[in-house]
Parts: sequence; C-alpha cells; structure tokens
Amino acid sequence: MKKHSNTSRSASYTNKRKKRRNTIILSIMIPIMIIILGIAVYAAKLYATAQKTIDDSYHELDRTKEVEVDPIKETTSILIMGIDDTEDRNLGSSRTDSLIYLTIDPNNHEVNMVSIPRDTYTPIMYQGQYYNEDKINAAYSKGEEQATIETVEELLDVPVHYYVTFNFDAFLKIIDALGGIEMDVPITFSEQNSDGEMNQITLEEGYQTLNGEEALALARTRKIDNDVKRGERQQLLIEAIVKKALSVGSITKYTDVIEAVGSNMRTDLTFNEMLGIAQTGLEGSYAFNSYTFEWTDFMLNGASMVELYPDSVDFVSHRFRVALGLDSIDERDAEGYEFETNGITNYAY
Repeated sequence: MKKHSNTSRSASYTNKRKKRRNTIILSIMIPIMIIILGIAVYAAKLYATAQKTIDDSYHELDRTKEVEVDPIKETTSILIMGIDDTEDRNLGSSRTDSLIYLTIDPNNHEVNMVSIPRDTYTPIMYQGQYYNEDKINAAYSKGEEQATIETVEELLDVPVHYYVTFNFDAFLKIIDALGGIEMDVPITFSEQNSDGEMNQITLEEGYQTLNGEEALALARTRKIDNDVKRGERQQLLIEAIVKKALSVGSITKYTDVIEAVGSNMRTDLTFNEMLGIAQTGLEGSYAFNSYTFEWTDFMLNGASMVELYPDSVDFVSHRFRVALGLDSIDERDAEGYEFETNGITNYAY
C-alpha cells in the first residue's frame, strides 16, 4: 500500500508538472500565434489595399509597339514624370516638372538613372510625328504621357517600357507616411510651400530628416544652383525614399504609403509587375548609378532654354543602351571617362 501511495503521489506530481509545462508552452505559443495571425491579417489587408490602389491607378497607353519585356526577369526601363499641378490638383496638368529615365536590372540588382532638365530644347514627338522644337516639359501639353514618352525616346534613342506619373500630393504624402527621409541639404535657403506661398519653408544646411513639404522644397528650388543640379537632387531624393521604404521599420507604414498614392498617380505597370519588382529588391540591395548631362543655356524668344551637348547625350544614351542589351561595350565607354568622373556617381546600400 505504501508503495502504491508513493506511486500515486509521483503520478500526481508528474501530471502537475505536465500541466505547468503545458501552461508555460501555451503562454508562449498564444502570443506568438496572435502575432502571426496579426501579421497575416496585416499582410492580407496590405495586399488588398495595394492591389486596389494600383488597379485604380492603371492607365494603359495606345502604344504603336507592344512592350515585350518581363520586368521581373529582364532589364526594364521606366519613365518617371512629376507633375506640378498645384492649381488644379489633377494629372491633366499642362507640363511636367521633372523627368527621370531609369532602368532596373533585377538580375544584377542595378538601377541606372538620368534626370532630363525640364527646359531641355528638343524635338517634340507625338503619335510618330514631329511637331516642333520646344522645352521637353511642353510635350505633356501636346499628348500627356504618350507624347512625353515618344519625345524622350527620340532624344535618348532608347525605349520606354513603362511609365509612372505622380503629382506633388503623392510626393508629399509618401514621404510623410514614411516618417520623413534623410537628406544632406547643401545650403541654407527658403522656398515656397506646396500651396505656392513664398518663403514658407526654410531649410538649414546639413544632414537631417525632411518631411514632405521640406523634401518638396529641396526638390523644386532653383535658388541654390541650376536646373541640371536640380535634377540631380531629385534623383537623390528618389534614392532616399527607396532606402527608407526598404528599411525594416517602414514595413508597418506601407498601408499609409499605398493609400497616399491613391488618385495622385497613374501608370501602365500592373500590380503583379510592381510586386515582382519590389520582391527583387527584398532579395538583395540595388546599386544606383546616377548620370547627368553636360549642357549650356541660351535664350530663345525671351525664354531660357537648356542645350544638352550632343556628345554627352550620345554617351548617356549608349550607357543606357548597354544596360538594356541594345549596345555592346565599345570605345565610347573608355572615351567617356571625363563624363564618368564629372557626371556619374555610383553607390549602393
């Protein structure tokens, strides 16, 4: 009997330990399961929000030549058009305020970018026809994205596979949704705000976190340098936005970022194509190569114009054509050393 009694106590003690262990396991697993469930719900909500936003922003153009490139597997070119629509707040504004042509190589994880000065004097093309010569930003008033794409293709002798058009509302809201971006302000200056009120934004020289209004002031100002340098700053701002968006701390802000885009963007990239490009960024960091043109300015009918030097255009065009697999590396790459030191910066993060 005594032996049986010890066995009962031992079994009871063992059962109690199992219950405690099970309780401990449950106390650990329940929060983990709640977190996993929360992540799954968040991911599902984010996916649904992103898909609806991109679907609503999708705007296909009447292209004469069908795009035959897989942006998830092949080097793809995208024309980014920034619209200054402070008066009517829509994407039907008369001119582009910024133009950035870029290529994305998902295999070598490399992005090439060049900013085209808005005052560049060039032939304006639309529906395969030459119209006149004017500032490149006037192409949008002729035929919006279609005319702008054809004009850029004519200028750089490169294909534009896809486009993304955004207005300043999108620019402001995306940066604010990310909690600001880190930038090095080259000089102290004051600039108008997004409502056109003069000297409302003052930035001090130095490295700092900028909100949407401050970043817009840095992107738009011409007080501190010139139109070409302005384009360089815009490229740096895009890189800063990408860097902040890919940081771990920004993941929970993606819904706000996507909702910020809303009606402030249109593109002919599908949701799956955008998602695929984004996923390649998560697989490894991208190196950014930023190009600028050699140029001069001149007056025409009382208006200031930018003339891009032909050899500079030829060199930049060649570099993009090499990236797209349209040109092979040749003697121009060696001869372009002067441009490479003066006009190209390479860095990765």
